[in-house]
Amino acid sequence: MKIYNIKEKLEYLDEVARLEYNEWADNKDIDKENRISRKIDKIKNNLDRNDFCKLILLDNDKLIGFISIFPTDGDEEIHLTPWYATMYVKQEYRGNNYSKILNDAILKEAKNRGFKEIYLKTTLNNYYEKFGAVYIKDLHNNEKLYKIDLI
Repeated sequence: MKIYNIKEKLEYLDEVARLEYNEWADNKDIDKENRISRKIDKIKNNLDRNDFCKLILLDNDKLIGFISIFPTDGDEEIHLTPWYATMYVKQEYRGNNYSKILNDAILKEAKNRGFKEIYLKTTLNNYYEKFGAVYIKDLHNNEKLYKIDLI
């Protein structure tokens, strides 16, 4: 198992973009290929930003999962930055603590980039607390806002 910045492994970008699309896109049947292509371009265009990062977890060149830092995450709380986002482990690899590996890697990356905290929103209950997330408040769509201190 090894963590990489996707900048070092761009050959996985298409697979990551498709998995993100399948997991989180609204209206999945509308303009799918064009939307995935725009997602790939957006990732490529943000690779050198300090407030953007996408880490991937590989096992012998097989993609296990990924996680990101985004500058913003939606329309609410746009004054908060950066955001812990897109933690994803492929279905067949779930239940093996790979999310902890991804979590630890992205928090270390955020800290190395000089951030003192990172925010996340989720509809999951009692999941991110195990990674140090502290509940702040409820958002719309049954999402909850959390903060993780990096100091």
